[in-house]
Amino acid sequence: MDRNSLIFCSSALALFLLIAAIAFPFAAVSQAKMVTARDAVPAEQLGDMDLGSFGKVSVADMMSYYIENPPPPTTANAPAKRHHFEGC
Repeated sequence: MDRNSLIFCSSALALFLLIAAIAFPFAAVSQAKMVTARDAVPAEQLGDMDLGSFGKVSVADMMSYYIENPPPPTTANAPAKRHHFEGC
C-alpha cells in the first residue's frame, strides 16, 4: 500500500470511531429503563392497544383470543404459504 492509501484508511477509521463515540450516548438506553425492561409485566397492566380501524383491544383479550383460536399447525411436508400483496 502506498502512503496516501494508509493515510486515507487510518483517517476514515479515526473519523468513524469519533462519530461512534459522539453518537453512543444518544443511542444508549438508560440504566433505569434497562432495569425495568428486564422484568416481566402481567398482561393486565399493559393497557389497551390501538389496532386502527378495529379499535382498542386489551392485551388480555388478544391473548385469550389467540388461546381460543390458535393458528393452524403447519406440517413438515406442506409448502410455506406465500403472501401475495397486491398494489393499486
